Amino acid sequence: MSRVKRGTVTKKRHKRLLKQTKGFWGLRKNVFTKAKETLLRAMASAFTGRKLKKRDMRSLFVTRISAAAKQHETSYSRLINGLKEAKVLLNRKMLSQLAIYEPDVFARLVSLAKK
Repeated sequence: MSRVKRGTVTKKRHKRLLKQTKGFWGLRKNVFTKAKETLLRAMASAFTGRKLKKRDMRSLFVTRISAAAKQHETSYSRLINGLKEAKVLLNRKMLSQLAIYEPDVFARLVSLAKK
């Protein structure tokens, strides 16, 4: 019988993982077992980071809306409550964008919320 060399699938899997660890330091980028451990942790951190990013962005939107609301002599909470009672369905991202790029439209929303 002829000799069968194996490992093409394993080599492909290893190469794919090592390609993802490009830029890591030391053995973490070129030794498969170390790279795999580090990559798993990196993926977990990336997942957490994506969730934290959403939280941070919402916080930024609230801060921007609050600052714009104070310019129109109202508070953030009164503005949001007034908009809910007026049945204005705008999320905080859009309100933030309006406050920055369309101040006259935001002013009309504030007057609507004050009624």
